Parts: sequence; structure tokens; C-alpha cells
Amino acid sequence: MKKILRYIPLVAILFLATSDLNAQPPGGGPGGGGGPGPCFPPPCVPIDGGLSWLLIAGAAYGGKKVYEMNQKKEDQ
Repeated sequence: MKKILRYIPLVAILFLATSDLNAQPPGGGPGGGGGPGPCFPPPCVPIDGGLSWLLIAGAAYGGKKVYEMNQKKEDQ
């Protein structure tokens, strides 16, 4: 268990570092060409990737809490 706890900050840092890379505009930014983005009207916000991870984390946390509650009931 202690080995797993050591890797959690490393994995969190890797996820945070790659999210900056995925947030770059298409075409390389200003002066890099590429033209307009793939969506119209302009305020399009991709929420699918982050929302999926939040749902997975919430389901795992809820499952853990249900498991702990069942363990407490069995101990009594």
C-alpha cells in the first residue's frame, strides 16, 4: 500500500503536465497558420475528457465508501 501511495503524486503530475499540451490551439498558435478552429461559433469548450475522469473518480470513491460501510456492518 505504501508503494502505491508513493506513485500517486507522480501520476498526478504527469496528468497535469499533459493537460497543458492538449490545450494548445490548432495550427501552432499565432503566426503558425492553420486558420480557424474546427467549431463554429467560436466559444466551443471540450469538456468530455475531464468530465469522464471526474465521473470515473466519483464512481470509484462511491464504491469505496459503500464497501467500507458494508465492512462496518459486518463487524457489528
